[in-house]
Amino acid sequence: MAQGHGEARGRTGRWTKGILLLGGWLTGCAAQSPSILAPVSPKGRAEAELFWFILLITAGVFILVETLLLYAVLRFRARDPQAVPPQIHGNNALEISWTTATAVGLAVIFAMTWRTMAATSQPPADAMPVKVIGHQWWWEFQYPTLGITTANELVIPVGQPIRAIVTSADVIHSFWVPQLGGKMDAIPGRENTLWLQADAEGVYYGQCAELCGISHANMRLQVRVVSASEFQRWAEAQRAPAAQPTDPLAQQGYQIFMSKACVGCHTIDGTPAQGKVGPNLTHVGSRTTIAAGLLENTPENMARWLEDPPAVKPGSLMPRLGLTPDEIQALVAFLSSLK
Repeated sequence: MAQGHGEARGRTGRWTKGILLLGGWLTGCAAQSPSILAPVSPKGRAEAELFWFILLITAGVFILVETLLLYAVLRFRARDPQAVPPQIHGNNALEISWTTATAVGLAVIFAMTWRTMAATSQPPADAMPVKVIGHQWWWEFQYPTLGITTANELVIPVGQPIRAIVTSADVIHSFWVPQLGGKMDAIPGRENTLWLQADAEGVYYGQCAELCGISHANMRLQVRVVSASEFQRWAEAQRAPAAQPTDPLAQQGYQIFMSKACVGCHTIDGTPAQGKVGPNLTHVGSRTTIAAGLLENTPENMARWLEDPPAVKPGSLMPRLGLTPDEIQALVAFLSSLK
């Protein structure tokens, strides 16, 4: 099965490399943004090639029609405003010709679309499963074969196909990483499947693509693509229980975390905190962002988030907890230590 997918992807990639080069030139700096026109995956390239193929056909039709229209307007315009042009029926041969040409063009587009769908619909046999769960307004990622649960940052090895099993814990969301191709709705009570694969290391940005509430635009995510060896190190670190704090301020933060409402909403493996409402925080200190990609993970931003979450993310289900400045600093020290 994997060999068949490789051959299909190879055939899809050979015929329009020039189109993708043209697309990259036309889109300028698209490679620096999460654009479907700067794909870094086999699936994304197949979809981008189909887009440019259809665009070129429709652009050609538009130019032809507008050229004929202008020619007719200029060539056959009335010299005498009072003259009545001769009334004739349509040209049967011409009407049959353009109807046939339109049908053939649509048939070609249908065939190319079908070919792309067939090449990209089913994940390869060796795809690694990852469960993607949309929440208002953050993303949960579970690696069932690795025993890992994390949030907002999906880490995958370069070149490894991923079978994303997409669902939702509340309302309809849509999981979308433009440069990796395609999007998939996250629907409560239903599991949809999408496969991803990145061919280059780096960080690729995604976004919820379905209006899901007041902070829909703040529901961001990252896909961090790393080498196979780095992924193994990351997975081993993620499977480990939370590190016990040794710094006195972090120890104080641990006590505050376990005595406040935090413990009822968040999980920290190896501790009494086993809440399922908010993100798993076992290794939150190792993440590059917090608040679903809104803020860089720095002590200053962590303190800002803990002080008043709804002010940072409108509608946040994490309320303002009324923490004192000293409590916030202790919590920041504890959470930052969770590498």
